[in-house]
Amino acid sequence: MNLGRLLSDTARRLGPREALVWGERSWTWAELDGRVNALVAGLKARGLGKGDRLLVHARNSNQLFESCWAAFKLGAVWVPTNVRLTPPEVAYLAANSGAVAMIFEDSFPEHAEAVRAAVPDLRVAIAIGAAGADDLAYEDVVSEALGAPSREAEVDPGDPCWFFYTSGTTGKPKGAVLTHGQMAFVVNNHLADLMPGTTEADASLVVAPLSHGAGAHMLPQVARGAKSVLLSNTSFDEEEAWRLVEEHRVGNMFTVPTILTRLARHPSVDRYDHSSLRHVIYAGAPMYREDQRFILEKLGKVIVQYYGLGEVTGNITVLPPREHHLSDNEMRIGSCGFARTGMEIAIKDPEGNRLGPDAQGEICVRGPAVFAGYHDNPEANAKALKDGWFHTGDLGRLDAEGYLYITGRASDMYISGGSNVYPREAEEVLLTHPAVAEVAVLGVPDPKWGESGVAVVVREPGAAAEEKELLEFLDGKLAKYKWQRRVFFWDELPKSGYGKVPKHNIRAELDRRGEIEEGASP
Repeated sequence: MNLGRLLSDTARRLGPREALVWGERSWTWAELDGRVNALVAGLKARGLGKGDRLLVHARNSNQLFESCWAAFKLGAVWVPTNVRLTPPEVAYLAANSGAVAMIFEDSFPEHAEAVRAAVPDLRVAIAIGAAGADDLAYEDVVSEALGAPSREAEVDPGDPCWFFYTSGTTGKPKGAVLTHGQMAFVVNNHLADLMPGTTEADASLVVAPLSHGAGAHMLPQVARGAKSVLLSNTSFDEEEAWRLVEEHRVGNMFTVPTILTRLARHPSVDRYDHSSLRHVIYAGAPMYREDQRFILEKLGKVIVQYYGLGEVTGNITVLPPREHHLSDNEMRIGSCGFARTGMEIAIKDPEGNRLGPDAQGEICVRGPAVFAGYHDNPEANAKALKDGWFHTGDLGRLDAEGYLYITGRASDMYISGGSNVYPREAEEVLLTHPAVAEVAVLGVPDPKWGESGVAVVVREPGAAAEEKELLEFLDGKLAKYKWQRRVFFWDELPKSGYGKVPKHNIRAELDRRGEIEEGASP
């Protein structure tokens, strides 16, 4: 089945019901499906078809929502970006994915120009908002084909529908290939494990970018006919979020621990009725136990944790509401839950042997939610997909009852505010500064963001660059969430006998010098 059929079927069954709300505007399922069909027709008329890659650079909006379903129905591949990326970073994604068309929000003209430079044979560029001389206006493309019939392209289960870009230890983003068959399983699994009982009577509040995890969370809402409610502001507003929960009787939402904590601790939580909430799903980082208890006291037993990666589209573990407890004696503190329905987890040693209960090793997973591999990256595929298992690169242990505990990362990745940050990216940029001879970046505890980055720099002889200069040097070269919070200057970096720089030695030295600020323990 073409994944786009989920929208077509829901629109046929629930046509007049409200499907999407954004600010003062709303769309029924029939209206939304009609606009998607028109966009499909407009893209077809301009030469796009099955297998073509559609790059989309836009903030949450009805157009971003529509572009996803249009790509699916067309049999094309949706390539959404993180709007916090710089123009060169987005241009790399366009070139790497093989994008032949682009939809972009008119507030990002530099990104569109960078894509055009990187992909000179781009067939079409469609602007959401004001269109430039070389662009088509999104609403014009939709208007010209309103009334077009709904026709989904014929696809096989293994055909790609979404390139989910995730950074890697090499410093360059990798395109995880998500397929129609895989995502159909994910939709069913989310409904079974994360938000059971969801129907057309429900509403889902979207507080994270649809381009990533929130987009995967949106798919089961469409499948069940639950309306999605977008925040109207470009910046996160706790007051608006709680007002929308009350107004639309929101039953579920997907977020990250830092945002959920902000919501629960904001005074507006007590001014609005949130009794409709049944499944408040958080993922992307551990949650501090103190925050977990506070949220349980404030919202009740409605929070759901899962552990997953883009490559497995969230489908590794779940810790449902019934397993969240105020009492430390009842709570499995530090666990991210048990294996998702239809998925299998193994802890393996470096030789690939499966380890027993409570032994630490690499977290590996297999099952229908595992992606089809990285686009055009055989080296990464060989490393991640071995012996029928996806190797996550994370370290952990399974207890005797099958509950997973993440104990570290095989790579140096850290998670800041729910976003994966890979030190190599920042290191490569900082090393281009003439004052930097050596640099090591690592994540340290941060009470606000979970983790944040620090850089330890060895200057070139005679150089005098200071912290402010190096941080400003990142501007325009790296998305801000990947910037470091602090820069420390040392005479030399500790090295192993092989000349490598072990990050754990740097972390120990930072701690010895008292340069790592203490944060709450997860």
